[in-house]
Amino acid sequence: MTAGHILDRIGHTPMVWLSCVSAGLPVPVFGKCEFLNPGGSGKDRIAKAIVEHAEQSGELRPGMTLVEATAGNTGVGLALMAAARGYKLACVMPEKMSIDKRAALAALGAEVIVVPNAPPNDPRNFRRAAERLAVECGWFLTRQFEHPANPLTHETTTGPEILEQCGGRAGAFVCGVGTGGTISGVGRYLKRHCPGARIALADPVGSRLAHLVNPAHPDHDAGYKVEGIGGSEPPAVLDLSVIDAAERVTDDESFATTGRLMREEGLLVGGSSGTAVAAALRVAARGDIDGPVVALLADSWDRYCSQSWMRPPSPAVDTTVHRLKERTDGK
Repeated sequence: MTAGHILDRIGHTPMVWLSCVSAGLPVPVFGKCEFLNPGGSGKDRIAKAIVEHAEQSGELRPGMTLVEATAGNTGVGLALMAAARGYKLACVMPEKMSIDKRAALAALGAEVIVVPNAPPNDPRNFRRAAERLAVECGWFLTRQFEHPANPLTHETTTGPEILEQCGGRAGAFVCGVGTGGTISGVGRYLKRHCPGARIALADPVGSRLAHLVNPAHPDHDAGYKVEGIGGSEPPAVLDLSVIDAAERVTDDESFATTGRLMREEGLLVGGSSGTAVAAALRVAARGDIDGPVVALLADSWDRYCSQSWMRPPSPAVDTTVHRLKERTDGK
């Protein structure tokens, strides 16, 4: 038996056929299961890459504190790295993020700092707050939104994995943008090695990013409930040049699709996976894609249990309890 460190299990995630939700479409739709990384999301990849880069460059030294502005997933990945390498960790989060994420990070030993939901140019914004804390406290800012190791690790790991798992021919890759590292890195790799593949952004309605890909989409910035993707400004590492199209997806469609992935495919994923798959189904349905469509299943359901979209309707619960009582009463 060969045993390894938990960090060695980052990456090489499986890809599965979404046979139920994509039934009847002209091309198959697959899900790249990034939620099966050790920390429950694809952000494990960038956490490992950024920390290792900083260690090799000498920027990060033993005993230092890492700080990051995170929706939660990168924080969990950094917590794994901090535990393995002996660092401390502080995570700055917008208040819209789930209680589950805050609890998970605290359980992993991170200091959790919650700030208001504020636009990027507001000093209360979570990224601006993390930058201030890094300066004031002498902490190491991991800079996921601008660090070149972010898209590079997806270009050298996630992209090659996807193309190999597709048998060397991918028709399209679809995902949302948090930092922009995944779509940029995978997009660069596929454009180079599979030029016919289309790269599509799955963007929540309320985000401005779809407009930046295609000006025909509305240019407005509004609130939405899906966590971890979308925004009012493009992150520094986002390479818009590799994105061919954008699909805007409502919260309702995102959460409904997430529910289908759970119930029909047995995939325990979060809301942004529903956004990506909803967009991927549209891309596949158009009939102009030559090869399978791959949607990114970004993170796990366990960090959203307290959110309203995860709760079943009360009548369904009441009905189930009533029927169970009838059976136990022998009626």
